[in-house]
Amino acid sequence: MSTGPVGVGVIGAGVISDTYIKNLTSFPDVVVHAIGDLRPEAAQAKAEEFGIVTHGGPEAVLSHPDVEIVVNLTIPVAHVEVALAAVAAGKHVWSEKPFAMDRDSGAKLLATAADAGVRLGCAPDTFLGPGLQTARRLIEKGDIGTPLTALTLMQSPGPESWHPNPAFLFQEGAGPLFDIGPYYLTALVQLFGPVGAVAGIGSTSRPTRTIGSGPLAGTEFDVTVPSHVSMIAKFESGQSSQHIFSFDSPLGRHGFVEITGTEATLALPDPNRFDGEIKLIRREGEWETVADVKALAERGTGVLDMARAIRADRPHRATGDLAHHVVDVMVSVSESVDSGAFVDVTSTVDVPEILPEDWDPSAATV
Repeated sequence: MSTGPVGVGVIGAGVISDTYIKNLTSFPDVVVHAIGDLRPEAAQAKAEEFGIVTHGGPEAVLSHPDVEIVVNLTIPVAHVEVALAAVAAGKHVWSEKPFAMDRDSGAKLLATAADAGVRLGCAPDTFLGPGLQTARRLIEKGDIGTPLTALTLMQSPGPESWHPNPAFLFQEGAGPLFDIGPYYLTALVQLFGPVGAVAGIGSTSRPTRTIGSGPLAGTEFDVTVPSHVSMIAKFESGQSSQHIFSFDSPLGRHGFVEITGTEATLALPDPNRFDGEIKLIRREGEWETVADVKALAERGTGVLDMARAIRADRPHRATGDLAHHVVDVMVSVSESVDSGAFVDVTSTVDVPEILPEDWDPSAATV
């Protein structure tokens, strides 16, 4: 078995790569060896910014002998294609969400990786942050009694005002359901277990949008998926949840997650963050802050957990199976939007173990 820090390579030098590379280069247990992009000049600029030795096209990562984990930060429509190429190269793969755009391609990726004996992981890894991990401990300890229901809300005017190239966020594989939904749905699967059935209603406020900042400001693009989705879910355990995911509201509200049990309601931190405040209210009581936790690390935490799991020969937590189940849930919601009926979710998943309370991303452990 190999020892020492785990070699990592990044494919995709877009906006999200900054926070990943910043964090990955700070973890003693991983080493970033290479960055690749279809635009080699973008990979070069990022490599020079962060002191990464090797850069170029995707092959600069796939062919690097010291890269064990490929961090796939490409656009959603390319996630499975890039992941399959990495699997073919004998690499483990961590992908940004969503894991896939449909059930079949996700299932093919899972089967191909299993045959190759490599691991798959996928964002979001925010559920590994101390915010949601602390909330899970409180619920498992019984602080709200038996969990019964969940309520979540995320609404905004949409990312086109600030994102320099937002068209893909309003097209297949994105929209508020596929872009933001994974954070909220993954958090709830950690608490309630797998989803059994869903129903959804979707709408689109306007057929085109305009980029508001950056070099493409003023450019119009088409909106091809619902920009507002309301959904309900029934979990295999019997609990239920209600959700709104919207890019249509001028009133921005996000990070709203409440879990109600037989004894109390718990307000969780924003599932798109790693830290935050946790509040609890009991019957005939008032809201009280029960925890306010700070994150030791952010995006890239799941890559680090995977790296440590590889060295320790144990399961990692943000698995491809978990991400595939969330994709199955979102595809089922989309089918319900089209059909107007409840849709059964055919996949299932085991809830990963909670992180140890002393888990420290800054420690050298391998």
